Amino acid sequence: MNRQQLSGQLYKYTNVVKGWQYRWFSVDAQGGLLSYYLYEPAGEDSSTHIVGSAPRGQVHLAGAVICPSDEDSKTFTVNCASGDMLKLRAVDARARQEWVDGLRAVVESHSNSTGTALPPRDQLAAHDAFGAARQQLQQTELSNAALARAIENLNGPLANTDPDLLMVKALSAASTHCLLQCLGLLQRHQELVPDPRLEQSF
Repeated sequence: MNRQQLSGQLYKYTNVVKGWQYRWFSVDAQGGLLSYYLYEPAGEDSSTHIVGSAPRGQVHLAGAVICPSDEDSKTFTVNCASGDMLKLRAVDARARQEWVDGLRAVVESHSNSTGTALPPRDQLAAHDAFGAARQQLQQTELSNAALARAIENLNGPLANTDPDLLMVKALSAASTHCLLQCLGLLQRHQELVPDPRLEQSF
């Protein structure tokens, strides 16, 4: 991982069929964008190069929630304000922490720089509220992952295929995703709706 440019190789979870796939990730700190590219080995020296110049995918980081997973010490998720979610895996625990810290710094930078032209006190209150909400959602993500893991590891009379337990697991995941989408909508509303006090001054 390149710490100065915040770029490097990560596993990206695609779906049940394709599973985890290697991608090259790069962060545009100024633009608040996380992009990922296809890449392939370039030769016997095990080096790699990006396939094509266009990114395979791209997400905006403003308002995103970056959350380490308790599945293992390498996995983390990027939950975007748009509702998109990336599940990623670093090479080790140290690399994961570097990515989480770096991405959170970019998120905070852009979440604090977007928003309406509110008075300083109101603007600070809004930023504090969204920051607290993001932290709470990070804890919610961890709790949801812990619940899913506990259900999957069940032994004895209650199997992990019990319909009621599967329903609880699905509802927990859906509720967490819904909360993330709601936070994103609130942030976009704050950015797009002008302050009526400013309109009345003209």
